[in-house]
Amino acid sequence: MRTEASTETLSPSTPPASVRVIASAQSWVEGEAVRQLEAMARLPGMTLAVGLPDLHPGKGAPVGAAFLSEGFLYPYLVGSDIGCGMGLWSVDLLARKAKPERWAGKLDLEGPWAGDTEGFLQEHGVKSSGFEAALGTVGGGNHFAELQRVDAVHDARVFDALGLSAERLLLLAHSGSRGLGEAILRAHVDRHAAGGLADGTPEAEAYLTRHDHAVAWGRANRALVARRMLEGIGATGHRVLDVCHNSVTPRRDALRTQWLHRKGAAPSDEGPVVIPGSRGALSYLVIPTGEGLVSAHSLAHGAGRKWTRSAARERMRERFTAESLTRTSFKSHVVCEDRDLLFEEAPPAYKPIDRVVTDLVEAGLVRVVATLAPVLTYKTRARQE
Repeated sequence: MRTEASTETLSPSTPPASVRVIASAQSWVEGEAVRQLEAMARLPGMTLAVGLPDLHPGKGAPVGAAFLSEGFLYPYLVGSDIGCGMGLWSVDLLARKAKPERWAGKLDLEGPWAGDTEGFLQEHGVKSSGFEAALGTVGGGNHFAELQRVDAVHDARVFDALGLSAERLLLLAHSGSRGLGEAILRAHVDRHAAGGLADGTPEAEAYLTRHDHAVAWGRANRALVARRMLEGIGATGHRVLDVCHNSVTPRRDALRTQWLHRKGAAPSDEGPVVIPGSRGALSYLVIPTGEGLVSAHSLAHGAGRKWTRSAARERMRERFTAESLTRTSFKSHVVCEDRDLLFEEAPPAYKPIDRVVTDLVEAGLVRVVATLAPVLTYKTRARQE
């Protein structure tokens, strides 16, 4: 289940970092993703690099990974979508009363929100960023807002403690800090390229201040996405959980401070999380278990891509029409008017979520609380530019 090795280092005085991939032999982990993981483990100050079962190649650094470092932090490992994460809402509407076809015809989360964005941010304790025109929008790529029904409850005690009902709909929102996080990373890369920042320096402190702002803004963005989605279907709801999977956070003890970087890795130290599959698969509500250091206090954040976007477009166009991809095997509806994105995000482009979660269970990292099935997945009403 776990493979571990020491990497070569850039400095003879720096102890070698451990590299660990948490995945079974039944899980497909691309060799390039492991190569990227090992390359990042050779960065100065790195002590641990962990690949989760959804590990796949990214732009220079892998996605589905967590890293611990000492003395340096690395904005490049966090990436451009700082604060991206998943929020889950319990919806005050019975699943049997869902009208996905009607909702799919009228839901529209594009464009600036018509409400008071400044006031909304103040309510959430977040300062303005200059990117408020995008507040309350899902964004492109793999982001979504999805209405779900409860497929099965596996741990009734935890499920009930979260205030959930098996009869009611849920809403899962996956989005981040939109252009704010991208601007923060670009400013760093313009000065430091992919280099790190020494702990305690003015540059590091300035980045962390901007980073924390983007994390808070991303959380508020998910809340507004959920509000717009719920208003669009004539429902209300309350937030059950919200976790961030793109961030860098300090972990301090009496002896030292380490920096935990998560790139597409959900936290295992903040309570229950939802690990979604593709839009045509179940999502898993899980509760973390076991000793967190084994996995760098992190979990898979989703299924992980199996194909690149270009490969998915080519393969899916040969097998499916765009119209056919707006329905899933769960008979759920998909709102996505960007044809390229519709093919890129097709379910076969992703790893099987069942295998990803099984790997986490077998590694002693999670216990499944419930499985959730898609009812309506919102991606975009117009092509994202």
